[in-house]
Amino acid sequence: MSALENHITALIRASGPLTLAEFMALCLQHPEHGYYTTRDPLGAGGDFTTSPEISQMFGELIGLCLAQSWLDMGAPQRFTLAELGPGRGTLMADILRATKGVAGFHAAADIVLVETSPALRARQAEALKAYAPEWQNSFAPKPQPLLLVANEFFDALPIRQFIRDEAGWRERVVGLEAGALAFGLTDATQLASLEHRLDDTEIGDLVEVCGPAEAVACEIGGHIAAHGGCALIIDYGSWRAQGDTFQAVKAHEKVSPLASLGTADLTAHVDFEALAKAAAPAAHSALTPQGVFLERLGITARAQALAQKLTGAALESHIAAHRRLTHPEEMGTLFKVMALMPSGAPAPAGLQDGA
Repeated sequence: MSALENHITALIRASGPLTLAEFMALCLQHPEHGYYTTRDPLGAGGDFTTSPEISQMFGELIGLCLAQSWLDMGAPQRFTLAELGPGRGTLMADILRATKGVAGFHAAADIVLVETSPALRARQAEALKAYAPEWQNSFAPKPQPLLLVANEFFDALPIRQFIRDEAGWRERVVGLEAGALAFGLTDATQLASLEHRLDDTEIGDLVEVCGPAEAVACEIGGHIAAHGGCALIIDYGSWRAQGDTFQAVKAHEKVSPLASLGTADLTAHVDFEALAKAAAPAAHSALTPQGVFLERLGITARAQALAQKLTGAALESHIAAHRRLTHPEEMGTLFKVMALMPSGAPAPAGLQDGA
């Protein structure tokens, strides 16, 4: 039994079952044994690979999209360029490389990385050593326009799960069974926060709620409504999510969420409707598949231009990367994009205004 499993087991014995949110937070962020505290999880030698690590094209197009938004705002002399959960710094590095020719953009940008992992901060510092970014443990931008990107950030925030039955909602928790970690259910209760889900659920249906995600979206939306800018949220999920999407991944394979504590990534699909509602009074774009978004920004033309300099295995890898980012059977449909912007402002390039 690992040190983290021992710690969690002792907590349950002392205080009773943990909510799924409490369990996720301990597994991912425990100061000594948490998944993100102790490792760089990305790449072939890690547990998963994100879009910026697949191809430079992803970050380049995101950068040009953000630069166009800056120009559409009138090119303010100071603004915050922020990323939530910046991984190895690859996405921000590609954004900055792609925008270096946009006159005044770099000079006006205060670069902010919201990251709690010491291991990943070290990787980001290396990737971005030419730009002197500022690190924050939580979102706290200056009172100025904000251009923000969050790629695969919200899916890692702790969720709670509730199952509907005749008497109300029963919460899924992590407890002990014969001394081993096991899922269980609380007694049923009425929850005002889930009243809006009574119309689209039936007895036995499971819904997921992510309070931390809604809190972050509220802060971002409030800032953009007050100071201008836009935020690009890119993640896997849907509009008004339903069903059990909680999963664990280790070495690029799915494993039991109750195994490999602290050494497997824990995630859940993002409910974009909940984020959009929490971000009010900021407006939101229509939820758009990642493949459609990237095609509108010109990824195929960019891919063709890069391909002219490649041959053999490098060319095959490049073609595969384009497919993986855009094809409906790969990341093109599973991943979605939504922007937050001031009410009345147009959606950023590649997206359309929301309803």
